[in-house]
Amino acid sequence: MSRPPILDPLEAYALWAPHYPARAHNPVMQAEERAMLALLPGSLSGYSVLDAGCGSGRYVLHALARGATRVTGVDASPAMLYRASEELANLPASATVELVQGDVTQLPMPNAWADLTLSGLVLGHLDDLESALAELRRVTRPGGQLLCSDVHPIGHALGWLRDFRSGGQRYAVRHITHLYSHWHAACAALGLEIEHVVEPMLDPSDIPEGARFDPVALEVPVAIVFQLRRTP
Repeated sequence: MSRPPILDPLEAYALWAPHYPARAHNPVMQAEERAMLALLPGSLSGYSVLDAGCGSGRYVLHALARGATRVTGVDASPAMLYRASEELANLPASATVELVQGDVTQLPMPNAWADLTLSGLVLGHLDDLESALAELRRVTRPGGQLLCSDVHPIGHALGWLRDFRSGGQRYAVRHITHLYSHWHAACAALGLEIEHVVEPMLDPSDIPEGARFDPVALEVPVAIVFQLRRTP
Protein backbone atom coordinates (compact mmCIF):
# COMPACT_ATOMS: atom_id res chain seq x y z
CA MET A 1 0.00 0.00 0.00
CA SER A 2 1.40 3.39 -0.99
CA ARG A 3 1.94 6.02 1.67
CA PRO A 4 -0.80 8.66 1.82
CA PRO A 5 -0.18 12.41 1.58
CA ILE A 6 0.98 13.83 4.93
CA LEU A 7 -1.08 16.91 5.76
CA ASP A 8 -0.59 19.78 8.17
CA PRO A 9 -2.95 19.28 11.16
CA LEU A 10 -5.27 22.17 10.28
CA GLU A 11 -5.61 20.95 6.71
CA ALA A 12 -6.09 17.36 7.84
CA TYR A 13 -8.73 18.06 10.46
CA ALA A 14 -10.70 20.28 8.08
CA LEU A 15 -11.17 17.14 5.98
CA TRP A 16 -11.56 14.72 8.88
CA ALA A 17 -13.87 16.74 11.14
CA PRO A 18 -17.26 15.95 9.51
CA HIS A 19 -16.71 12.23 10.19
CA TYR A 20 -14.79 12.50 13.48
CA PRO A 21 -16.83 11.14 16.42
CA ALA A 22 -16.53 12.46 19.97
CA ARG A 23 -15.38 9.08 21.25
CA ALA A 24 -12.40 6.78 21.00
CA HIS A 25 -13.05 5.30 17.56
CA ASN A 26 -10.08 3.04 16.95
CA PRO A 27 -8.08 0.55 19.08
CA VAL A 28 -5.18 2.96 19.71
CA MET A 29 -7.53 5.68 20.94
CA GLN A 30 -9.38 3.15 23.10
CA ALA A 31 -6.12 2.09 24.75
CA GLU A 32 -5.10 5.73 25.24
CA GLU A 33 -8.48 6.66 26.68
CA ARG A 34 -8.52 3.83 29.20
CA ALA A 35 -5.17 5.02 30.52
CA MET A 36 -6.24 8.68 30.63
CA LEU A 37 -9.52 7.93 32.41
CA ALA A 38 -7.79 5.72 34.96
CA LEU A 39 -5.71 8.75 36.00
CA LEU A 40 -8.60 11.24 35.87
CA PRO A 41 -10.10 12.04 39.31
CA GLY A 42 -13.34 10.16 39.87
CA SER A 43 -15.19 13.34 40.81
CA LEU A 44 -14.48 16.70 39.21
CA SER A 45 -17.11 18.59 41.19
CA GLY A 46 -15.87 22.13 41.76
CA TYR A 47 -13.12 21.78 39.13
CA SER A 48 -12.37 24.13 36.27
CA VAL A 49 -11.16 21.86 33.48
CA LEU A 50 -9.33 22.86 30.31
CA ASP A 51 -9.23 20.50 27.33
CA ALA A 52 -6.35 21.84 25.23
CA GLY A 53 -6.74 20.56 21.69
CA CYS A 54 -10.27 19.37 22.39
CA GLY A 55 -11.07 18.20 18.86
CA SER A 56 -14.63 16.89 18.67
CA GLY A 57 -15.08 17.18 22.44
CA ARG A 58 -14.19 13.68 23.63
CA TYR A 59 -12.57 14.72 26.93
CA VAL A 60 -14.94 17.65 27.41
CA LEU A 61 -17.71 15.04 27.60
CA HIS A 62 -15.73 12.87 30.01
CA ALA A 63 -15.04 15.87 32.29
CA LEU A 64 -18.73 16.75 32.32
CA ALA A 65 -19.67 13.13 33.04
CA ARG A 66 -17.47 13.32 36.16
CA GLY A 67 -19.21 16.46 37.38
CA ALA A 68 -16.82 19.24 36.35
CA THR A 69 -18.23 22.66 37.22
CA ARG A 70 -16.61 24.58 34.37
CA VAL A 71 -15.09 23.13 31.19
CA THR A 72 -13.43 24.98 28.33
CA GLY A 73 -12.34 23.25 25.14
CA VAL A 74 -9.74 24.99 22.98
CA ASP A 75 -8.77 23.86 19.49
CA ALA A 76 -7.01 25.47 16.53
CA SER A 77 -9.34 23.85 14.00
CA PRO A 78 -12.65 25.68 13.33
CA ALA A 79 -13.99 22.51 11.73
CA MET A 80 -13.31 20.42 14.81
CA LEU A 81 -14.80 23.05 17.10
CA TYR A 82 -17.94 23.01 15.00
CA ARG A 83 -18.01 19.23 15.31
CA ALA A 84 -17.64 19.56 19.09
CA SER A 85 -20.46 22.10 19.24
CA GLU A 86 -22.74 19.56 17.52
CA GLU A 87 -21.84 16.92 20.11
CA LEU A 88 -22.43 19.30 23.02
CA ALA A 89 -25.60 20.93 21.71
CA ASN A 90 -28.09 18.74 23.57
CA LEU A 91 -26.33 18.46 26.92
CA PRO A 92 -28.20 19.67 30.02
CA ALA A 93 -26.96 23.04 31.28
CA SER A 94 -25.59 21.67 34.56
CA ALA A 95 -22.11 23.10 33.99
CA THR A 96 -20.53 26.06 32.27
CA VAL A 97 -19.12 24.84 28.95
CA GLU A 98 -17.25 26.94 26.42
CA LEU A 99 -15.51 26.16 23.12
CA VAL A 100 -12.81 28.59 22.00
CA GLN A 101 -10.57 28.68 18.95
CA GLY A 102 -6.91 28.92 19.91
CA ASP A 103 -3.49 27.35 19.64
CA VAL A 104 -2.05 25.12 22.36
CA THR A 105 1.11 27.24 22.34
CA GLN A 106 -0.93 30.46 22.85
CA LEU A 107 -3.96 29.52 24.89
CA PRO A 108 -6.65 32.21 25.28
CA MET A 109 -6.82 31.67 29.05
CA PRO A 110 -5.55 33.65 32.05
CA ASN A 111 -2.76 32.35 34.24
CA ALA A 112 -3.70 29.55 36.67
CA TRP A 113 -7.22 29.22 35.24
CA ALA A 114 -7.55 25.43 35.36
CA ASP A 115 -7.58 23.01 38.28
CA LEU A 116 -7.06 20.23 35.72
CA THR A 117 -5.67 20.52 32.20
CA LEU A 118 -6.15 17.74 29.65
CA SER A 119 -4.44 17.33 26.30
CA GLY A 120 -5.22 14.10 24.49
CA LEU A 121 -3.22 13.03 21.41
CA VAL A 122 -2.37 16.65 20.59
CA LEU A 123 1.25 17.44 21.44
CA GLY A 124 2.60 15.17 18.71
CA HIS A 125 1.23 17.68 16.22
CA LEU A 126 3.59 20.35 17.59
CA ASP A 127 7.29 20.77 16.90
CA ASP A 128 8.28 22.32 20.24
CA LEU A 129 7.21 20.17 23.18
CA GLU A 130 8.68 22.46 25.84
CA SER A 131 6.87 25.55 24.55
CA ALA A 132 3.57 23.68 24.54
CA LEU A 133 4.09 22.29 28.05
CA ALA A 134 5.09 25.75 29.28
CA GLU A 135 1.75 27.11 28.07
CA LEU A 136 -0.20 24.22 29.60
CA ARG A 137 1.65 24.86 32.87
CA ARG A 138 0.87 28.60 32.71
CA VAL A 139 -2.88 28.07 32.57
CA THR A 140 -2.88 25.42 35.32
CA ARG A 141 -3.01 26.56 38.94
CA PRO A 142 -0.05 25.81 41.22
CA GLY A 143 -0.57 22.30 42.54
CA GLY A 144 -2.96 21.52 39.70
CA GLN A 145 -2.80 18.40 37.56
CA LEU A 146 -2.08 17.95 33.86
CA LEU A 147 -2.92 14.78 31.92
CA CYS A 148 -1.27 14.57 28.50
CA SER A 149 -1.16 11.72 26.01
CA ASP A 150 0.48 11.02 22.68
CA VAL A 151 1.00 8.21 20.24
CA HIS A 152 3.87 6.12 21.57
CA PRO A 153 7.27 6.93 19.99
CA ILE A 154 7.72 3.28 19.10
CA GLY A 155 4.82 3.58 16.69
CA HIS A 156 6.57 6.28 14.72
CA ALA A 157 9.74 4.15 14.67
CA LEU A 158 7.70 1.30 13.19
CA GLY A 159 6.28 3.57 10.49
CA TRP A 160 2.73 3.89 11.83
CA LEU A 161 0.67 6.84 10.63
CA ARG A 162 -2.30 8.73 12.04
CA ASP A 163 -4.33 8.18 8.90
CA PHE A 164 -7.94 8.65 7.84
CA ARG A 165 -10.12 8.64 4.74
CA SER A 166 -12.01 11.55 3.20
CA GLY A 167 -13.73 11.64 -0.18
CA GLY A 168 -12.43 8.18 -1.01
CA GLN A 169 -8.80 9.28 -0.48
CA ARG A 170 -6.47 8.19 2.30
CA TYR A 171 -4.53 10.89 4.17
CA ALA A 172 -2.32 11.10 7.25
CA VAL A 173 -1.77 13.86 9.81
CA ARG A 174 1.75 15.18 10.35
CA HIS A 175 3.15 13.86 13.62
CA ILE A 176 6.32 14.77 15.52
CA THR A 177 7.94 12.19 17.80
CA HIS A 178 8.64 13.37 21.35
CA LEU A 179 10.73 10.82 23.22
CA TYR A 180 10.46 10.19 26.96
CA SER A 181 13.81 11.96 27.36
CA HIS A 182 12.28 15.07 25.73
CA TRP A 183 9.37 15.00 28.17
CA HIS A 184 11.68 14.51 31.15
CA ALA A 185 13.92 17.41 30.14
CA ALA A 186 11.01 19.74 29.41
CA CYS A 187 9.24 18.95 32.69
CA ALA A 188 12.44 19.39 34.69
CA ALA A 189 13.01 22.79 33.07
CA LEU A 190 9.44 23.96 33.67
CA GLY A 191 8.78 22.80 37.22
CA LEU A 192 6.36 20.05 36.24
CA GLU A 193 6.54 16.93 38.38
CA ILE A 194 6.05 13.65 36.51
CA GLU A 195 3.81 11.65 38.85
CA HIS A 196 2.92 8.73 36.59
CA VAL A 197 3.78 7.49 33.11
CA VAL A 198 1.50 4.86 31.57
CA GLU A 199 2.24 3.04 28.32
CA PRO A 200 -0.98 1.23 27.37
CA MET A 201 -1.13 -1.78 25.09
CA LEU A 202 -3.84 -2.68 22.62
CA ASP A 203 -6.70 -4.84 23.82
CA PRO A 204 -7.13 -7.53 21.14
CA SER A 205 -10.89 -7.46 21.70
CA ASP A 206 -10.96 -3.87 20.40
CA ILE A 207 -9.64 -4.88 16.97
CA PRO A 208 -12.51 -5.37 14.50
CA GLU A 209 -12.73 -8.73 12.79
CA GLY A 210 -10.91 -8.64 9.48
CA ALA A 211 -9.12 -5.36 10.24
CA ARG A 212 -5.75 -4.81 8.57
CA PHE A 213 -3.11 -3.82 11.11
CA ASP A 214 0.52 -4.40 11.99
CA PRO A 215 0.57 -7.53 14.25
CA VAL A 216 3.57 -6.03 16.08
CA ALA A 217 1.07 -3.56 17.54
CA LEU A 218 -0.06 -6.29 19.92
CA GLU A 219 3.45 -6.61 21.35
CA VAL A 220 4.38 -2.98 22.05
CA PRO A 221 2.77 0.01 23.78
CA VAL A 222 0.69 2.15 21.42
CA ALA A 223 0.34 5.32 23.50
CA ILE A 224 2.11 7.17 26.29
CA VAL A 225 0.26 9.06 29.00
CA PHE A 226 1.80 11.51 31.48
CA GLN A 227 0.24 12.59 34.75
CA LEU A 228 2.00 15.84 35.68
CA ARG A 229 1.70 18.21 38.61
CA ARG A 230 2.49 21.91 38.50
CA THR A 231 4.76 22.52 41.45
CA PRO A 232 3.96 25.62 43.56
